[in-house]
Amino acid sequence: MAANIEQQEKEKKPDETPAPAGKSGMLRIFLWAFILTALFAYIFGSFGTPPVVTIPYSEFKKQVREGNISEVLVKGNVLEGTFVSDYESHVRGDSLRYSKFTTTKPDFDDSDLMGLLEAHGVSVTAKAGNNWFLSSLILLIPWLLIIGYFIYAGSRFQKQMRGGTGFPGSSIFSVGKSKAKRFRREMANISYADVAGLSNAKKDLQEIVDYLKDPGKFAALGATIPKGVLLMGPPGTGKTLLARSTAGEAGVPFFSTSGSEFVEMFVGVGASRVRDMFETAKREAPSLIFIDELDSIGRVRGSGLGGSHDEREQTLNQILTEMDGFESHESVVIIAATNRPDVLDPALTRPGRFDRQITLDLPQKAARLDILKIHSANVPVSPDIDMERIAARTVGFSGAELRNLVNEAALLAGRKGKTIVDAKDFDDAQDKILLGAEREDKLNEREKKIVAYHEAGHALVAKLIPHTDPLQKVTIIARGRTLGATEQIPDNDRHNFNRNYLLARISVALGGRVSEMLVFEELTSGAAQDLKQVTSIARKMVCQWGMSDKIGPATFSQGEEHPFLGKEISQPKDFSEHTARLIDEEVQRIILEQQERAMSVLSANRDKLDSLAAALMEYETLENGEVDRILGVAGMPSLN
Repeated sequence: MAANIEQQEKEKKPDETPAPAGKSGMLRIFLWAFILTALFAYIFGSFGTPPVVTIPYSEFKKQVREGNISEVLVKGNVLEGTFVSDYESHVRGDSLRYSKFTTTKPDFDDSDLMGLLEAHGVSVTAKAGNNWFLSSLILLIPWLLIIGYFIYAGSRFQKQMRGGTGFPGSSIFSVGKSKAKRFRREMANISYADVAGLSNAKKDLQEIVDYLKDPGKFAALGATIPKGVLLMGPPGTGKTLLARSTAGEAGVPFFSTSGSEFVEMFVGVGASRVRDMFETAKREAPSLIFIDELDSIGRVRGSGLGGSHDEREQTLNQILTEMDGFESHESVVIIAATNRPDVLDPALTRPGRFDRQITLDLPQKAARLDILKIHSANVPVSPDIDMERIAARTVGFSGAELRNLVNEAALLAGRKGKTIVDAKDFDDAQDKILLGAEREDKLNEREKKIVAYHEAGHALVAKLIPHTDPLQKVTIIARGRTLGATEQIPDNDRHNFNRNYLLARISVALGGRVSEMLVFEELTSGAAQDLKQVTSIARKMVCQWGMSDKIGPATFSQGEEHPFLGKEISQPKDFSEHTARLIDEEVQRIILEQQERAMSVLSANRDKLDSLAAALMEYETLENGEVDRILGVAGMPSLN
């Protein structure tokens, strides 16, 4: 019924398309082109040339006999030439002088002319007649191109005014069109097999895939599939890849856009683009829409968080309206991604909109191994590379960072002229990613010795006290903003930290500072990052994790931690000044106790500290096995 009404309205509506220009219009265009060409030829053809006088043929022969003609150019019956002395002509009483002339030869044969010219030494040159048609055509071509361009531009402008596509995104008339990129079924050629890890997320999305493949199966059971799926997780965990693989699994059109592409300086543009995107997706249903960085337009309305913005809020309102407007037969599913779910408007996450929320965590060891295998499939790697070891060393790496690790290793191997990528390239690539590129400036001997003892202090404390992560490598090669590094890798991925482990981390972090105090009896600025780390751990132990006997099992919020990035958002404190003083005292107590612990370990093993520092001075980088051989760990007692 609605279709019939729409068809009747179209039949009643007069055709607003302007009639094309008729023959008279085209004739006027070519007439003006010819006039402009002729004018152009006249102006530029005569510009800069000396004046020419037209003389009778008899006068021409007279001037030849008098020896006043120097040269003649013959163009058929037209003769052009130059006087020896200027020719004087009287016109309306004015006396004019000319150096050039032109005359027309009569039709009868004048056989004496050539002899006359030779007798008086006149230079004679013959030239074929001028092809005026070709000359006019050459002059006419630029004008035809200009006129053709204006005709073409005018037709495209009229098409845009009538609602045509025109140039996408190049005109104000298409500013309200959606900028979502459309991927055809054959372009979304990835599936869940290309996504390593994320098994739980893929299970949740498999229902979406089944629904998009066969919506009628669910409709027959009275079930409704979620209209929106919200993917939450740190950057690089595969949110976009998972959305594309979902479209590839279902074999449906896939529309991809970003939240920032809806917002413009013109109010109402974002809402218009939302409407256009949803209309396009509904026409090609079943289909899938992916909106990346949803938090850029989905922030809480009216709270001032992120600033009040009329255009952003109107765009959000339009998204909410469109998601409510889906009918049961409209098989359109929206997948959105964000790493800031804490700032989203509650209207987005209520049931009926983004009612399925999937959290993507950083990959664990098994998932990291699968990701490394996928990204290294097309890279010629050495057979002796232990991918499990690399996966174990990359705790905290996201999928994107693992891909970057493989790429950096391949680049380093290519820079060295290798044909395969070996384990050394992966180690160097990881150091470059974590610590930065190797610095060109070199330390002097005293600074190098201080750094060696600093890193030896970290390594020795990590070896001698319990509850620490195994030592992997220690180096004094300056990279990025660090002068050295001590790398520890946990045996297993940790999800929960106990009190002993946290205290051990503080002791290891303070080992470098304590070593400097013990050996050089002075302090340097090299422990700045270590102090920042231990202060953060100790404060969280007291304020968030209830690990202080004096404060007790309570939390005292001084800032809200980002759910994925681990950064704190400053907030007013909700406790008294007395409590703040107790917190500061407990934090200071924990740090000082662990500093004394590190001091007792290093003082009791000063010879081991000196041996390790000397080895670092000589070799600059030591692996875990080399550290064990230098220290003789097997026969050395561990201090608790």
